[in-house]
Amino acid sequence: MGDMRSTRESERHLRLLSFNIQAGAHTNAYREYFTRGWQTVLPHRGKGENLAQVAALARGFDVVALQEADSHSVRSGFRHQVQVLAEHADFPYWSHQRNRALAIAEPGNGLLTRFAPSSIIDHRLPGAIPGRGTLEVRFGEEVAALRVFIVHLALTPGARLRQSEFIAGLVGDCAHAIVLGDFNCEPDSNSIAPLFAHTRLRPAMRAPSFPSWQPQRSIDQVLTTAALDVRRYEVLPLRVSDHLPVAVDVHLPPACVLPKVEHLHA
Repeated sequence: MGDMRSTRESERHLRLLSFNIQAGAHTNAYREYFTRGWQTVLPHRGKGENLAQVAALARGFDVVALQEADSHSVRSGFRHQVQVLAEHADFPYWSHQRNRALAIAEPGNGLLTRFAPSSIIDHRLPGAIPGRGTLEVRFGEEVAALRVFIVHLALTPGARLRQSEFIAGLVGDCAHAIVLGDFNCEPDSNSIAPLFAHTRLRPAMRAPSFPSWQPQRSIDQVLTTAALDVRRYEVLPLRVSDHLPVAVDVHLPPACVLPKVEHLHA
């Protein structure tokens, strides 16, 4: 009986990672956006090495939210970066939301998960310049479902405001929701205020994650509803991007217990 309780308890403990991986490119200073900008648009060996480090980190988590993950383009060497990470980190389920289809790059949001999603929904976000989206992942059904939204919001406040209003409409009164990713703004920014005014979401914590070489801005965020108990929030010192990864441990209420799948099926 004790073992059963222990198993149930472990299934209520969710380890999440959010990481803007910059398509595998590594930036060490602002000047390198110009002096080494070619690395962000062309394939090179360093990207594979960086992704290997991301995969090694991801192995310790249940759900990984990726931003700026590339798929089958010139800059990724025509490899699907989310699929590569899933295979190297032994995740049985993965998904990718391609936000822009350019000749040289196909960036988007990515998901790695050890749980079987009940549904994955590709939402297009509003904006004057198309190419932003949120990937909604649902675990479970009806009101008991855990809903996870992976986001990479716009650079301008006006566009972020419209996008946060749209996401707030999706989340609504959901009791078990997590919104995480690259918000391109701080938690107290007016441009994401609708996420707190019209839902049960709240910031898990505030910690600087950008730029990776001298973190000053808390733009990589995790928002959770009050029913989810955040047990850990940490910015991790893995410098393989211009962002640092953010790790969060969440304790789920009994209605959100999720059975794990530990290994890939043959």
